[in-house]
Amino acid sequence: MINVPTDIQANTAQGILSISWSDHPSWPYPFRYLREKCECAKCVHEITGEQLLVVEDIPSDIHVTSMNLVGNYALKIVWSDGHDTGLYTWERLRELCQCPQCGSDS
Repeated sequence: MINVPTDIQANTAQGILSISWSDHPSWPYPFRYLREKCECAKCVHEITGEQLLVVEDIPSDIHVTSMNLVGNYALKIVWSDGHDTGLYTWERLRELCQCPQCGSDS
């Protein structure tokens, strides 16, 4: 069973999304890193899995303009570059966690 976040906070000044989980301490996810890891059809080719997003095109000051829960499984983020089609499932966010406990290098 995937745990759901207990708290999600966007901190534009620090450029991070902090997510707390019931079984895991709060951990910062850098905005630019999350934007780069978007897996929507505009960012990743649906068939080949090739990354379509040009990472160098992501503004260095990218930030969250809004975010909404989608059901009980994902977070939809609207980014300051206008991108708004990506969903970040709880499972994917845990995969992207770079804390020592999770040890992601994605």
